[in-house]
Amino acid sequence: MKLNPQQNEAVKFVSGPCLVLAGAGSGKTRVITNKIAYLVQQCGYKARNIAAVTFTNKAAREMKERVGQTLGRKESRGLMISTFHTLGLNIIRREYKSLGLKAGFSLFDDQDQMALLKELTEKQLDGDKDLLRSLLSTISNWKNDMLTPDQAKARAQSEQDQLFAFCFEMYQNQMKAYNALDFDDLILMPVVLLKTNAEVRQHWQNKIRYLLVDEYQDTNTSQYELVKLLVGERGRLTVVGDDDQSIYSWRGAKPQNLVLLSQDYPSLKVIKLEQNYRSTSRILRAANILIANNPHVFEKRLFSELPEGEKLKVLHAKNEDHEAERVTGELIAHRFLNRTHYKDYAILYRGNHQSRLIEKALMQNRIPYRISGGTSFFARAEIKDIMAYLRVLVNPDDDNAFLRIVNTPRREIGPVTLEKLGTYANMRGKSLFEASFELGLEQHLSGRGLENLRKFTQWVVTIADNAERGNTVDAVRALVRDIHYEDWLYETSTSAKAAEMRMKNVSDLYSWIVADLEGDNTDQEEKTLKEVVQRLTLRDMMERGEDDETADQVQLMTLHASKGLEFPYVYLMGAEEGILPHQTSIDEENVDEERRLAYVGITRAQKELTFTLCRERRQFGELLKPQQSRFLDELPYDDVEWEMVKKPQSQEERMAKGQAHIANLRSMFNK
Repeated sequence: MKLNPQQNEAVKFVSGPCLVLAGAGSGKTRVITNKIAYLVQQCGYKARNIAAVTFTNKAAREMKERVGQTLGRKESRGLMISTFHTLGLNIIRREYKSLGLKAGFSLFDDQDQMALLKELTEKQLDGDKDLLRSLLSTISNWKNDMLTPDQAKARAQSEQDQLFAFCFEMYQNQMKAYNALDFDDLILMPVVLLKTNAEVRQHWQNKIRYLLVDEYQDTNTSQYELVKLLVGERGRLTVVGDDDQSIYSWRGAKPQNLVLLSQDYPSLKVIKLEQNYRSTSRILRAANILIANNPHVFEKRLFSELPEGEKLKVLHAKNEDHEAERVTGELIAHRFLNRTHYKDYAILYRGNHQSRLIEKALMQNRIPYRISGGTSFFARAEIKDIMAYLRVLVNPDDDNAFLRIVNTPRREIGPVTLEKLGTYANMRGKSLFEASFELGLEQHLSGRGLENLRKFTQWVVTIADNAERGNTVDAVRALVRDIHYEDWLYETSTSAKAAEMRMKNVSDLYSWIVADLEGDNTDQEEKTLKEVVQRLTLRDMMERGEDDETADQVQLMTLHASKGLEFPYVYLMGAEEGILPHQTSIDEENVDEERRLAYVGITRAQKELTFTLCRERRQFGELLKPQQSRFLDELPYDDVEWEMVKKPQSQEERMAKGQAHIANLRSMFNK
């Protein structure tokens, strides 16, 4: 497919900073991949001096594949295509000494952070989950806004902010003692380093001679700083973004970074991509008219050369159960009439809680579906715990895994003991595990703390020995038994049912490991525990949030998760005031962001789009009579088929509805 004139201009403009305003479905990925090829083949750039950054591993992988097809393996060697956080991690890996880190630093995910904050703030927050979540996101926002604990303290006005700033300081000290970084540090640390160290800055500016940024409207303060420091005065960069699809302000994203760009680079060239290749003209017109209600710095109007297409539909339901039944019934009838596949349909909703009833209705009707962004097996706390134990067994120097399990289940090895151990290990340049055996530790740590710590590390040595010399399967079984993990689950889970489910997950993991160790089937030889654990760890990293996308399944996801995707037929559930727009946004007068979210939802649809809403809805045990969403009122009236006006059904439609009804009855009898 040839590039249109605007896409072509965006590819060939390389003499200065360039902002490509790419509307929904306007082919932005093609522009980025073609521009990389153009820089290498026509402008004399070496692939290893070009970097492209985006926000998800999936987007980075797709981009890599596309560039590989255009350039070929040899020409694209050394090209850096990654997420912002991976780029930050690469900088830290090379410059860790300048940052005062030891080589084997650990990475903390949100669960690790939560566990640490819970321990540290036992006195102040008393394990209050809501306060802890709020503290975690406040620390994250402070880091994204480039604030140190001292600056956070100075700015704190409310009592809660002062308390949080104090907790932030404790958290940072503990992380330093552990030689650990969290997700936000992967951007913050490189920014601080590039700002303050001219030599390091020079190195990276020479290495990255051209930078491309995808989804630029999702950048936060620290990410934009990183971009500026990497491109320097030369401003050899192309950023691609759409202010109408900025839906992450709650995560610190600042769509105004698009405006800052024109202030920081006065010679900025702005190119608009306004031709949409995805949706029918009618869907696009509705999206344009809706989003025109938001204020804009850059005006753009999407157009499509595709035909008008079907009207947008609005379905009414009695209540939320009926809503789920209606969507399922409509989908069955539509698929029967149009001979389509399940994977052609997406059901979108504003909040995860809306998925439960539609899942139930789809299951009852034997309709295969897939939830995007649900919790994957490896992301569950109990699986991460057991995996951490196994990681320590095969590599005792894995500080991150060690920290996760040293006091899980509780062994009275508290944060004070661990901070002393961490400081001593740092001083000696050893791992936490290794440092626990040293005689010198006794100068820093004594009493119960030291006793409990050594009891634990000695036990790890014994189990690891048995796993290596004796029966590995028995050793793994002994591990789960010795730590009384099942009792711990029953003590800490919300209910006995939840504990039972979690223990079942642990049993599943155990079965996989045993099957792998024993080499099921005759053609597979036995593996060592180390090989099995490495394989599972890799599988976890690869699988995070990514399932088989080619299977024939209806796609269920939140509006946030749908960004960047497209589907022939879309159902958008809960078009009501309080759901879309969300009540919190209405209260905070931030309806513009909700409108952008609705716009993202509408522009996912290629051929047909259906909204649903309820006359009554139960929320927190209360019966509400919701109003229809203001966004429906903002759509062009003539492009929408309002269900109130009933049209006569054709013979075919009646048959399809009958089929759906029979399928419903059959599923009830087959239960």
